[in-house]
Amino acid sequence: MCDGGSPVLGTESASCIVEDHRNRLMTPAQSVRAVSEVARSRDPRHHAPMVGPIRRRPGARLALATVLAVVSFGLLGALPATPSADALSRWRGGVDLYRSGVFTTQKTWLWCTAADVQIMRNIVTGGADHTRASQQRYFDYMRAHNRYRIPLKDGVDPGGWAAGLRRYVDRRYRVVASGSFDAALRSAVTNLRKTNRPVGITVAHGNHAWVLTGFTATADPAKTSRFTVTSVRVTGPLYGLQSRSYGYDMAPDRKLTPSQLRGFFTRWHYAGVRMAWEGKWVSIQPVAAAPAGAPPPTPKPTVTPRPTPSATPRPAATVTPRPNPSPNASPSPSASPAPTAAPRASAQAIAPAAAIATPGPADAASFEPMPFNPPARPAAIALPSWLVLGLLGAAGLVLLGLYTTRRARS
Repeated sequence: MCDGGSPVLGTESASCIVEDHRNRLMTPAQSVRAVSEVARSRDPRHHAPMVGPIRRRPGARLALATVLAVVSFGLLGALPATPSADALSRWRGGVDLYRSGVFTTQKTWLWCTAADVQIMRNIVTGGADHTRASQQRYFDYMRAHNRYRIPLKDGVDPGGWAAGLRRYVDRRYRVVASGSFDAALRSAVTNLRKTNRPVGITVAHGNHAWVLTGFTATADPAKTSRFTVTSVRVTGPLYGLQSRSYGYDMAPDRKLTPSQLRGFFTRWHYAGVRMAWEGKWVSIQPVAAAPAGAPPPTPKPTVTPRPTPSATPRPAATVTPRPNPSPNASPSPSASPAPTAAPRASAQAIAPAAAIATPGPADAASFEPMPFNPPARPAAIALPSWLVLGLLGAAGLVLLGLYTTRRARS
């Protein structure tokens, strides 16, 4: 700047002086002297060493990247996590687990329970399997785990169905036999709500099987027992093979009133064998785990008094005369006990085809919740979205810091 203003750097002073001397038509020697005089300026600031190119410290960049990664991870962690399949969703007057793509029609007239397993597995895992091979595999497994020996034409009993649901859907599924329709419906919607799992129900006196996929109620069954079911959602696998506007089977996720469901969800009856569920309303429910608390008191075993052996008098030895053998003497036959009548075989004593994993609902232990072990899935391990995003953001920032550090060093 040569307009009379104060210069900022000494180089600008030198150029102004040189220009001033050129205006005076100086010789080259005079110009050199003028520049050297400027170089020997009396201002001490003009004699400071020149500043080289500024290089930032690599450690500072890495520390900055780490701080940004931690901050972004914390912000992402503060976001609400995506609810899992077991997370209790907000109560909005009802629940409906059905979604497009989960329904499948049973491939044969016998495979209603196998198709139900396929539908329920699709709901729980988010899949869309509709293959015949899967239904065949489910049916074969359940037939092998039936509680009673029943003909092939009669398909699967409740014990086999529960075993298939535990094997392929969720290990909490149990056979629940209720004494009334209202009790069966209330327990079914309560466990559906608490576990976010559909419920299997036997219809037409056990000749067919449906899936309970949703319901509406006056209050949340997960929070209170004071509620009234106002409607249900049911899905029958016969739809597509035998479709009805009202009957067996209606379109998937059909809405019914409890009174309408009562006409389909009826008492269990099987004429061939009197089973443990006779006359009950049978459903296969994912029994929710009981809240943690103090274990029930263990009853004290009663001490059975040990009888004191009494001294038995020793009989005195008597001399028995040896009888003379007689050729006509024959030993008298000893009295034999009268033969007892053989017990009549009962239908309940029929041995199962294979070792069943579900105790009969008549046992008190059958209503105790099983420990939940989720089924192994071939898919990748599901992580919360905020954790995945946080890790990706942190990795990206660290890589960016390393890259800029390398650029600065080169």
